[in-house]
Amino acid sequence: MESKIEMLKLTSIQLCLAVSTAFGFICTYFLNLTTTHSEQYIAVIGVLSLDGIFGIIAGIKREGFKTYKALKVLKSIITWILLLTGILMIEQGFTGLGWLSETIIAPFITFQLISALKNASMAGLIKNELLNIILDKIDKHKGERL
Repeated sequence: MESKIEMLKLTSIQLCLAVSTAFGFICTYFLNLTTTHSEQYIAVIGVLSLDGIFGIIAGIKREGFKTYKALKVLKSIITWILLLTGILMIEQGFTGLGWLSETIIAPFITFQLISALKNASMAGLIKNELLNIILDKIDKHKGERL
């Protein structure tokens, strides 16, 4: 009888150790992933935050502060961090896919920077003339503005 209780205690300890070891492995994997690619995470968070702050300022000037619009910034940041994490996991898992994150994230960052410029202009932080000069330099192949 006593050996069965001893065996049950040992099994619960082993189960607890197995779960904590698995949890530690997963946390260490994500810590390594984020520290190795911290520049990409900082770029995504920075650009989204910049666009969000300018958007909030522009929204306050137009229609007042809207909490649900401000929370959309956090939702967007979390979504893109999860997407970047998934892409980086695929890159690490398969040899030869080191280009994947740059291919998917670089156009996104470009569009978000343009959106940040537009929001800064709408907030009155950048003059429309300066914004037009910047946008014209981006698309020189399209010709002059009418």
